[in-house]
Amino acid sequence: MPPVFRFAPSPNGELHLGHAFSALYDHALCRQAGGRFLLRIEDIDRTRSRPEFEEGIYRDLEWLGIAWETPVRRQSDAMPTYGEAIDRLRAAGLVYPAFMTRGEIAATVAADPTWPRDPDGAPLYPATDRDLTRAATEERIAAGTPYAWRLRTDIAATQAGPLSWQEDGAGPDGESGVVVARPERWGDFVVGRKDVPTSYHLAVVLDDAAQGVTHIVRGRDLFHATAAHVLLRRLLGLPSPVYHHHRLITDNTGRKLSKSDRATSLRSLREAGATPDDIRAMIGIDAALADRA
Repeated sequence: MPPVFRFAPSPNGELHLGHAFSALYDHALCRQAGGRFLLRIEDIDRTRSRPEFEEGIYRDLEWLGIAWETPVRRQSDAMPTYGEAIDRLRAAGLVYPAFMTRGEIAATVAADPTWPRDPDGAPLYPATDRDLTRAATEERIAAGTPYAWRLRTDIAATQAGPLSWQEDGAGPDGESGVVVARPERWGDFVVGRKDVPTSYHLAVVLDDAAQGVTHIVRGRDLFHATAAHVLLRRLLGLPSPVYHHHRLITDNTGRKLSKSDRATSLRSLREAGATPDDIRAMIGIDAALADRA
C-alpha cells in the first residue's frame, strides 16, 4: 500500500505564506514517496469557520499547483465519531467534566508564580473539578453549567505505558529519530470542548486513523502536541504514523505568521501580481527540499 499524506487547514481565515510552505513541502514529500495526498478541512470551530474561507483554501492550493484526492473530509461531518470516542474514554474512567472558565483558571493560578505550564505556556488545569464528588458533579451538570471533557492524563499515561514516536523531521531543539513522548507536560488537556464533542487533539488522531494517514507533515509549533496525540492513539487502539515537523515561516520579528496579517495572505499576494514561482522563492521551499534530499 502507498503511504498516505494529508494537509489539514482550518477555514477560519485566509491561507498565508506559512500555509504555502507546509502544503508545498508536504505535497513534495508525498510525491517523492509515491504516496497519496489528502486534504482535510478542520472546521470544528463553528464560530470562526466560514464557507468562503474553505473556498479560498481550494483556490489557493490549486493556484500553487497542488492536487488532492476527493472527496475532502470535513471534521464537521464526523461529530458522531468524536462523541463515540469520548464515550469510550468515559467508560474507562479516563475523562471528567471540567467546568472552570478561562477567567476562573487565571484567577486560581494568579497567586502562584510557580504554577506549572504546558509547552505552549498556558497554565495547567487546576484539580478543582477533578476532585469534585460524583454528586457535586452531577448537580452542576443538572443545573446546566457548561463543561468540557478533560483527560486524566496521569492515569491515562500510566495505563498507556512508555510512549514514543518516529520523527523524520526535527523538533525545536533538533529532536529526531525515536522521540520519547511526555504527555504529562500537558496536564489534563481537553478532549471534548464545551461547544462541540471534541477538541483538536482528539479530532486529529481520529481523522488520521479514519483516513489511513501514515505520514504527518506539519510545523514545529505542533511538535510537543504530538505527545498528547501519541497518548490518545494508544488509549483508543489507533495506528501510529510517522511524523515530520518542519521549520516555520516567520515575520521580521521572528513570530509565526498569523491569518490576521493580510500582507502575507496568498490571496493578497496573488492580487498584487505574485506568481506561484514568486511564492516558492519567498518561502525558500526549493532550498528546503534540496536540504531534505
